[in-house]
Amino acid sequence: MRAYQDMVFSTAAQLTGNDAHAEDIAQDVFLRAYEHFSHLRSSPTAGGWLKTVTTNLTLNYLTRYRKRWRLFSELKAHADEDSSGASEIEWEVPDTLLADLDADQRRELIDGALRQLPQHQRVAVVLYHFEELSYQDIAHKLDVSLAKVKTDIRRARAALLPLLAAGGLERE
Repeated sequence: MRAYQDMVFSTAAQLTGNDAHAEDIAQDVFLRAYEHFSHLRSSPTAGGWLKTVTTNLTLNYLTRYRKRWRLFSELKAHADEDSSGASEIEWEVPDTLLADLDADQRRELIDGALRQLPQHQRVAVVLYHFEELSYQDIAHKLDVSLAKVKTDIRRARAALLPLLAAGGLERE
Protein backbone atom coordinates (compact mmCIF):
# COMPACT_ATOMS: atom_id res chain seq x y z
CA MET A 1 0.00 0.00 0.00
CA ARG A 2 2.74 2.45 0.92
CA ALA A 3 4.46 1.93 -2.41
CA TYR A 4 1.37 2.85 -4.44
CA GLN A 5 -0.74 5.11 -2.21
CA ASP A 6 0.47 8.36 -3.83
CA MET A 7 -0.21 7.07 -7.35
CA VAL A 8 -3.68 5.80 -6.42
CA PHE A 9 -4.66 8.99 -4.59
CA SER A 10 -3.32 11.36 -7.27
CA THR A 11 -5.09 9.44 -10.05
CA ALA A 12 -8.40 9.60 -8.20
CA ALA A 13 -7.88 13.25 -7.19
CA GLN A 14 -7.12 14.33 -10.75
CA LEU A 15 -10.23 12.66 -12.07
CA THR A 16 -12.61 13.75 -9.32
CA GLY A 17 -11.13 17.14 -8.54
CA ASN A 18 -11.94 16.50 -4.88
CA ASP A 19 -9.47 15.20 -2.28
CA ALA A 20 -12.15 13.82 0.03
CA HIS A 21 -13.71 11.79 -2.76
CA ALA A 22 -10.25 10.65 -3.86
CA GLU A 23 -9.54 9.39 -0.33
CA ASP A 24 -12.76 7.35 -0.36
CA ILE A 25 -11.92 5.90 -3.75
CA ALA A 26 -8.36 5.09 -2.64
CA GLN A 27 -9.77 3.17 0.32
CA ASP A 28 -11.98 1.16 -2.02
CA VAL A 29 -9.02 0.46 -4.31
CA PHE A 30 -6.94 -0.86 -1.43
CA LEU A 31 -9.84 -2.95 -0.13
CA ARG A 32 -9.98 -4.60 -3.55
CA ALA A 33 -6.22 -5.01 -3.51
CA TYR A 34 -6.51 -6.72 -0.11
CA GLU A 35 -9.09 -9.11 -1.56
CA HIS A 36 -6.64 -9.98 -4.37
CA PHE A 37 -3.51 -9.81 -2.25
CA SER A 38 -2.51 -13.42 -2.88
CA HIS A 39 -2.27 -12.67 -6.61
CA LEU A 40 -0.78 -9.18 -6.26
CA ARG A 41 1.83 -9.99 -3.64
CA SER A 42 4.45 -11.15 -6.10
CA SER A 43 3.00 -9.72 -9.30
CA PRO A 44 5.22 -7.36 -11.29
CA THR A 45 2.06 -5.77 -12.71
CA ALA A 46 0.53 -4.78 -9.37
CA GLY A 47 1.03 -1.06 -10.09
CA GLY A 48 -0.77 -1.29 -13.42
CA TRP A 49 -3.58 -3.27 -11.84
CA LEU A 50 -4.00 -0.66 -9.10
CA LYS A 51 -4.00 2.20 -11.63
CA THR A 52 -6.64 0.46 -13.75
CA VAL A 53 -8.81 -0.29 -10.71
CA THR A 54 -8.42 3.31 -9.52
CA THR A 55 -9.44 4.72 -12.90
CA ASN A 56 -12.42 2.39 -13.20
CA LEU A 57 -13.67 2.97 -9.64
CA THR A 58 -13.31 6.73 -10.08
CA LEU A 59 -15.25 6.69 -13.34
CA ASN A 60 -17.93 4.55 -11.70
CA TYR A 61 -18.10 7.03 -8.82
CA LEU A 62 -18.41 9.97 -11.19
CA THR A 63 -21.10 8.20 -13.18
CA ARG A 64 -23.14 7.53 -10.05
CA TYR A 65 -22.84 10.92 -8.42
CA ARG A 66 -22.41 13.44 -11.22
CA LYS A 67 -25.09 15.74 -12.54
CA ARG A 68 -26.45 14.73 -15.87
CA TRP A 69 -24.01 15.66 -18.60
CA ARG A 70 -25.47 17.75 -21.36
CA LEU A 71 -25.73 15.83 -24.59
CA PHE A 72 -23.54 16.89 -27.47
CA SER A 73 -26.58 18.16 -29.34
CA GLU A 74 -27.16 20.68 -26.56
CA LEU A 75 -23.56 21.79 -26.79
CA LYS A 76 -23.94 22.52 -30.50
CA ALA A 77 -25.88 25.68 -29.71
CA HIS A 78 -23.06 26.86 -27.44
CA ALA A 79 -20.45 25.96 -30.06
CA ASP A 80 -22.34 28.04 -32.63
CA GLU A 81 -22.35 30.98 -30.21
CA ASP A 82 -18.64 30.55 -29.51
CA SER A 83 -17.73 30.55 -33.19
CA SER A 84 -19.76 33.69 -33.98
CA GLY A 85 -16.81 35.98 -33.45
CA ALA A 86 -14.36 34.30 -31.19
CA SER A 87 -11.52 32.55 -32.91
CA GLU A 88 -10.54 29.12 -31.70
CA ILE A 89 -7.44 29.15 -29.52
CA GLU A 90 -4.56 27.41 -31.21
CA TRP A 91 -1.46 27.58 -29.08
CA GLU A 92 1.19 24.96 -28.78
CA VAL A 93 2.43 24.86 -25.23
CA PRO A 94 6.22 24.66 -25.24
CA ASP A 95 7.76 21.80 -23.29
CA THR A 96 9.72 24.36 -21.26
CA LEU A 97 6.63 26.27 -20.11
CA LEU A 98 6.76 24.86 -16.59
CA ALA A 99 10.53 24.31 -16.54
CA ASP A 100 11.20 27.14 -14.07
CA LEU A 101 8.94 25.53 -11.46
CA ASP A 102 9.88 22.59 -9.30
CA ALA A 103 7.82 19.40 -9.46
CA ASP A 104 5.66 20.28 -6.45
CA GLN A 105 4.89 23.75 -7.82
CA ARG A 106 4.01 22.31 -11.25
CA ARG A 107 1.74 19.67 -9.73
CA GLU A 108 0.04 22.22 -7.48
CA LEU A 109 -0.49 24.67 -10.34
CA ILE A 110 -1.85 22.04 -12.73
CA ASP A 111 -4.03 20.36 -10.10
CA GLY A 112 -5.46 23.72 -9.08
CA ALA A 113 -6.26 24.59 -12.69
CA LEU A 114 -7.82 21.16 -13.33
CA ARG A 115 -10.06 21.51 -10.26
CA GLN A 116 -11.55 24.68 -11.74
CA LEU A 117 -12.71 22.92 -14.91
CA PRO A 118 -16.24 21.54 -15.21
CA GLN A 119 -16.26 17.85 -14.33
CA HIS A 120 -16.91 16.57 -17.86
CA GLN A 121 -13.96 18.56 -19.24
CA ARG A 122 -11.62 17.64 -16.37
CA VAL A 123 -12.32 13.92 -16.68
CA ALA A 124 -11.80 13.91 -20.46
CA VAL A 125 -8.56 15.90 -20.36
CA VAL A 126 -7.12 13.86 -17.47
CA LEU A 127 -7.91 10.57 -19.20
CA TYR A 128 -6.33 11.83 -22.41
CA HIS A 129 -3.22 13.60 -21.11
CA PHE A 130 -2.47 11.79 -17.84
CA GLU A 131 -3.88 8.31 -18.43
CA GLU A 132 -2.93 8.43 -22.14
CA LEU A 133 -6.19 6.95 -23.38
CA SER A 134 -7.27 7.54 -26.98
CA TYR A 135 -10.33 9.63 -27.81
CA GLN A 136 -12.19 6.45 -28.75
CA ASP A 137 -11.27 4.72 -25.48
CA ILE A 138 -12.42 7.75 -23.49
CA ALA A 139 -15.73 7.86 -25.38
CA HIS A 140 -16.23 4.16 -24.69
CA LYS A 141 -15.35 4.44 -20.95
CA LEU A 142 -17.59 7.47 -20.44
CA ASP A 143 -20.35 6.18 -22.72
CA VAL A 144 -20.48 9.42 -24.72
CA SER A 145 -19.94 10.26 -28.37
CA LEU A 146 -16.48 10.70 -29.86
CA ALA A 147 -17.43 14.25 -30.85
CA LYS A 148 -18.28 15.08 -27.22
CA VAL A 149 -14.90 13.83 -26.03
CA LYS A 150 -13.08 15.93 -28.62
CA THR A 151 -15.16 19.00 -27.76
CA ASP A 152 -14.63 18.57 -24.02
CA ILE A 153 -10.86 18.19 -24.43
CA ARG A 154 -10.64 21.21 -26.76
CA ARG A 155 -12.66 23.35 -24.35
CA ALA A 156 -10.67 22.12 -21.36
CA ARG A 157 -7.40 23.06 -23.04
CA ALA A 158 -8.78 26.49 -23.92
CA ALA A 159 -9.99 26.98 -20.33
CA LEU A 160 -6.67 25.84 -18.85
CA LEU A 161 -4.63 28.52 -20.65
CA PRO A 162 -5.96 31.50 -18.68
CA LEU A 163 -5.99 29.47 -15.46
CA LEU A 164 -2.31 28.61 -15.87
CA ALA A 165 -1.53 32.20 -16.87
CA ALA A 166 -3.27 33.41 -13.72
CA GLY A 167 -1.00 31.07 -11.78
CA GLY A 168 2.06 32.95 -12.98
CA LEU A 169 2.64 31.50 -16.41
CA GLU A 170 2.58 33.89 -19.30
CA ARG A 171 2.15 33.11 -22.97
CA GLU A 172 5.36 33.80 -24.88
